[in-house]
Amino acid sequence: MGSAKQQASISRVMTILQEWDKGAKSTRRKILVDFIEQNQNKTGPELEQEFAQAASLFLTRLTAWLRLSYMTGNCLNELLQSITIFLSASSGHKFMTEFMEVGGTLTLLEIIGLKQAKESDKAEALRCLHQIANAGRKYKELICESYGIRAVAECLAKSKGEETQDACKNLLLMLAQGNPKFQNQVYKGLIALLPCSSPKAQQMACNALRVVQPTVGSANATIIEPLLNLLRTLHLEVQFEAIELIKDLMDYEVADSLLSGLVSLLRPALEDVLARNDQKDPESGQVNTPLPVFVQQAAAAKTIGILVRESNKVAEKLVQLRVTHHLMYAMGNTDYADSQRQASITLEHFCRTFPIVDDHVRDAVGEALYDLFMSNPETLYLNMTHVQADVLISNKVNIPKLVQRVD
Repeated sequence: MGSAKQQASISRVMTILQEWDKGAKSTRRKILVDFIEQNQNKTGPELEQEFAQAASLFLTRLTAWLRLSYMTGNCLNELLQSITIFLSASSGHKFMTEFMEVGGTLTLLEIIGLKQAKESDKAEALRCLHQIANAGRKYKELICESYGIRAVAECLAKSKGEETQDACKNLLLMLAQGNPKFQNQVYKGLIALLPCSSPKAQQMACNALRVVQPTVGSANATIIEPLLNLLRTLHLEVQFEAIELIKDLMDYEVADSLLSGLVSLLRPALEDVLARNDQKDPESGQVNTPLPVFVQQAAAAKTIGILVRESNKVAEKLVQLRVTHHLMYAMGNTDYADSQRQASITLEHFCRTFPIVDDHVRDAVGEALYDLFMSNPETLYLNMTHVQADVLISNKVNIPKLVQRVD
């Protein structure tokens, strides 16, 4: 016979379980709210003590109701918060095992993929998944084997709430660390996010790729096209992360392909330029937003400028790729001032770094335009005539020989 205190505790727990079994939605919600308020940050042994060594009986009821009602959203947030308390309890490993044995992981992954689920419910489900992944490599692998990487990546791409998106990003990062069996799959999943329609998801994917890239070790060639396409964005925070990722990738095998791609973006395809006419307002004849290829052209010139200031080796490669010729073309693009400005600033650096580039540019544009350019490259586009712009566009500069820089 136990003590009176133990008997009272057992009686109280039995009463709670009976109320749960017989109670309606409102009764169960009250039980959940009370449980959440009273048991935050408790350890496994403390939870067992709270439930007279029968905490698993309560957890079983929670998981059963979750699986039955998650599609309808009944008390879903309170249910998930309560389950998180069990999953996060230190020395409560058995709770996690019990939850996963009844398919809890799959249920959580289904919740974050539901169109009708609230953002707060998805965020709470992601916290549960985070606790599972935090338990070690075996649990990370179990999430990944349940197609968790794809589910979390899709949630990041489609969610509207920043809290949910941030939880997705953090979970993907956790799944990539200390999980060699699936780290490449996480890496590819992040690359697949780059073309999505959500600027916030694109920004987070780029940021996460910068963290995961050193872990993976080698760069996948499939990253090149979607990464360069991000330079078309009008969202500066996305462009910043894309440029930072390009900088990081200069240490990997895709560096040469990225440099070639950046140079080619300085000279948009003719059909893309002609598409500008389709965007003009019929009354004013003006284009309300810049053509994406021109935004990309300006961003490419800016990126090249950043890269060459950090590495002379990269600068020498770019000269061999005829970057001078293409920068001058961009400088003559009177349709988009930022392309002209960024290209001018970048070309000036090449001229001051490589005497052979400086000589070729001077010969190609003539003394008057050269002096105007070198005196203030940032405002050249404001002072240049249409004839001078045509000279820049039609330049034939080619520097095939090995270049030497100015020390």
